[in-house]
Amino acid sequence: MGEYALANIYQYKETAQKSAELLGVIGDIMNVRKRGEKPLAYVHTYGCQQNVSDSEKIKGMLYTAGFEFTEDRNEADFILFNTCAVREHAEDRVFGNVGALKNIKRRHPSVIIALCGCMMEQKSVSDRIRKSYPFVNLVFGTHSISRFPQLLFEVLVNSKKIIDNDVDDNTIYEDIPTLRDKSFKGFIPIMYGCDNFCTYCIVPYVRGRERSRESAAIIDEVKSMVAAGYKEITLLGQNVNSYGKGLKEDITLSQLLQRIDEIEGDYILRFMTSHPKDCTHELIDTIANSKHISKHLHLPFQSGSSRILKKMNRRYTREKYLDIIAYAKEKIEGLSLTSDVIVGFPGETYEDFLETLSLVKEVEFTSLYTFIYSRRPGTPAAELPDVVTDEEKGKWFTELLKTQEAIAAKRCASMVGSVERVLVEEVNEKYGLLSGRTSGNIIVEAQGDESLIGTFRDVKITEARNWILRGEFI
Repeated sequence: MGEYALANIYQYKETAQKSAELLGVIGDIMNVRKRGEKPLAYVHTYGCQQNVSDSEKIKGMLYTAGFEFTEDRNEADFILFNTCAVREHAEDRVFGNVGALKNIKRRHPSVIIALCGCMMEQKSVSDRIRKSYPFVNLVFGTHSISRFPQLLFEVLVNSKKIIDNDVDDNTIYEDIPTLRDKSFKGFIPIMYGCDNFCTYCIVPYVRGRERSRESAAIIDEVKSMVAAGYKEITLLGQNVNSYGKGLKEDITLSQLLQRIDEIEGDYILRFMTSHPKDCTHELIDTIANSKHISKHLHLPFQSGSSRILKKMNRRYTREKYLDIIAYAKEKIEGLSLTSDVIVGFPGETYEDFLETLSLVKEVEFTSLYTFIYSRRPGTPAAELPDVVTDEEKGKWFTELLKTQEAIAAKRCASMVGSVERVLVEEVNEKYGLLSGRTSGNIIVEAQGDESLIGTFRDVKITEARNWILRGEFI
């Protein structure tokens, strides 16, 4: 089944005990239905880190039921796609891959095929699945993950198709077993949903409104991961800076980070994604004065034009964003900044785009996640007139990439000769080098033994390759 780490199993409450009992029954049923020595599950995740975290919970429940895992969907007894609704291209890929499962179902009728995630929260999608993909057995949304054992049990016992995306359950369940994909780095969701309603974004409609986990549960989870030897822990939220909303306790993200930072151990703490309108001086000061928090801030600005930002409903201006960046650069030594940028938002002109380009040049980001605007039905921006051609947007996009590439190359070149602390993560198969990341989230490659994977090592930087560094282990 590969190398997995089973962690974060909370004390079962009454409802969790019922789920645990169901998982035991599911295991008994699957032991009869299996095609091999043990029931095998194939889980494929599309989209963001939050989706990865959701998949790890589903894997935890499957593992508890006795499943092992495979990377070959053709040999699986249970196939799950965890889907993303942020971009149209991602949806198209999902439908294409789901269609390809029809042949597997024809050859092996006992295989259970399930779809979950953000796409499944959209009625138009679930209706399409119901009509055009009759071989899919189970469909459920992001709010139904805690109900997964009950849903799978019903599919197995009643042999009928189940679509469960109507329950807007905003309860946070602290009792779901989690099977993390790696034994040295992992995600911890600290809040769910989003209240911002940016005009281009589907997330609030599929993930729901903001709700935060109790700080005690988060801190206990961090402690258990540190004790288990995790070296990198990333706190997750669609708008992580809003942490604390709706809780009885009076707490902010800054205060939560301060409490976690007090936990002893050799680890690095990251968090994402931040919203500029909620990024406070207190948060920046907390990062600057911490022992474990990464000196990396991912702060999406999306557009350098205040006019376009208003149309996006981002609720900050270009000037406000640059003020935050200036304060962060002043306070955090060795700060690495990354961001998200949308090119070609409806109504954007080339003059607006040039403001984005000038902001990129002024800030000098370490790296950018760049996107050409993707229309999402159901969002306000989808109804806005858009007169700029795809060809023109493509030219702007290329201009942005070239600008950022030059900035990244300059930054990396300035690091040659320095010594960087790197968490070694994997082998780059193409070059036969070990690959890892600095505290600032910059990729570093070096020659070394695979036994170093999962450890912190000092690397002397000897070469800069645009946005990647190469060096030698000290």
